[in-house]
Amino acid sequence: MKLNIQNETSRLRAVVLGIAESCGPTPTVEQAYDPKSIEHIKAGTYPKETDMIKEMEAVADVLKKYDVTVYRPEVIKDCNQIFARDIAFVIDDKVVRANILPDRDEEIEAIRYLWNQIEDKDRIILPEECHVEGGDVMPWNDYIFIGTYSGEDYPDYITARTNMDAVIAIQELFPHKTVKSFELRKSNTNAKENALHLDCCFQPVGKDKAILHKNGFLVESEYQWLVDYFGKENIFEITKEEMYNMNSNIFSISEDVVISERNFTRLNAWLRENGFTVEEVPYAEIAKQEGLLRCSTMPLIRD
Repeated sequence: MKLNIQNETSRLRAVVLGIAESCGPTPTVEQAYDPKSIEHIKAGTYPKETDMIKEMEAVADVLKKYDVTVYRPEVIKDCNQIFARDIAFVIDDKVVRANILPDRDEEIEAIRYLWNQIEDKDRIILPEECHVEGGDVMPWNDYIFIGTYSGEDYPDYITARTNMDAVIAIQELFPHKTVKSFELRKSNTNAKENALHLDCCFQPVGKDKAILHKNGFLVESEYQWLVDYFGKENIFEITKEEMYNMNSNIFSISEDVVISERNFTRLNAWLRENGFTVEEVPYAEIAKQEGLLRCSTMPLIRD
């Protein structure tokens, strides 16, 4: 398989879509990885497997409608395999295995059949000290945008997923690109004050537009860099509530077609006003785990 990912929005040809089958019983609070899941575990509103399967199949149907080749992980019994973006990511013609939370290593084994179709020279495993998840990594033509957290209290945050060691390693692997890192706001306890990944508070759409949430960024000048880069008139700024509901975590099939959650009324109206075809799907149950459409897809090939 010849991989190719230069950015977030070029015409998609092949993708890994996570899978909700056999995702196991509702986790305990101690087993949860993020504050939003903990909220729903405590409230008794954690999503049911049957609902999540339906939501993911709706996405699969849209992808197939646009002739995208869809790969799925092999099902592992009692394992949450919805968020395919966490476990690996593609930049140019290389796949990088993410160094994710140790409890989740078996998820990587579930796409071993794909990994084995890629040439050895194009498969990258980062050194152990490099922590990174795909939700923090965004190829954007000559840039690679990466969300990180470099505070001394990094080990205290289960929500801090990508460290500066990984940022440096990715810059060394792709010297022809400019790596731009962004410090994200982290909270183990308050989902409205936690940008779990960069795609929870920012995402490019189309050729020159972006969805952005200011409070997700710890350093105002880094947020401002994005505003200046895309231009204020090209940015859809989401509210804290919209960030909490994962409005920035939609997924592009091409520069003018996006998959979005059907309840994102304000965002979807803006997208349509700006010439996008918006394929709406139900995804509110999966959103309860602090992840949405970008989190559950891992693109392999874009034109």
